[in-house]
Amino acid sequence: RTGSGKTTLARLLLRLYDPTSGQISLGDCPTTAVELRSLRRRVGLVTQDVQLFAGTLRDNLTFFDASASDATLWQALTEIGIADWCRAMPDGLDTVIGANGYGMSAGEAQLLALARLFLADPGLIILDEASSRLDPATEKLVDRAIERLLQNRTGIIIAHRLATVQRADEILILDNGKVLEHGLRKNLAANPNSNFARLLHTGLEDVLA
Repeated sequence: RTGSGKTTLARLLLRLYDPTSGQISLGDCPTTAVELRSLRRRVGLVTQDVQLFAGTLRDNLTFFDASASDATLWQALTEIGIADWCRAMPDGLDTVIGANGYGMSAGEAQLLALARLFLADPGLIILDEASSRLDPATEKLVDRAIERLLQNRTGIIIAHRLATVQRADEILILDNGKVLEHGLRKNLAANPNSNFARLLHTGLEDVLA
């Protein structure tokens, strides 16, 4: 639910701020022991509010990294499923877009953000309600892109809707900033006394209603 601490957890992982007690580790290494630039190369984040700046598609994808070749960019766009859309733009990779993706749909902006992550190739990917504001057809495209992106990577999927977390191996339920439940998804789903099983049951009832 809103306010349970899901987005706060994502921000802590990226060290947008540090915990006031305890510590967060990636593997055996505390995040506070990792240089910020290095940490943010290893951890990628996509939220429902994609940040794009006024400039070319190329610059929005690479953050002005001149070492990224066109072949590398097209590979990322193809993997995410928006290469045809980009080729159809007036100047391809050199097409200028407005600040905050002005002139682009929410789905196009979200797919561009996922292509950015594919190029950055972080080991850990955080998806914070990444498809929550999309229409069903566009959400399917984004979900397909997420599936490709998560291959051979660790992903943290933050979501309100149960359908969004069905690809997860483990479930963590937060409530008021505290861990309410944690375990393998299949085990929690099979346990009628678990909070996750009750949420699944409630969700099914809502669908059937």
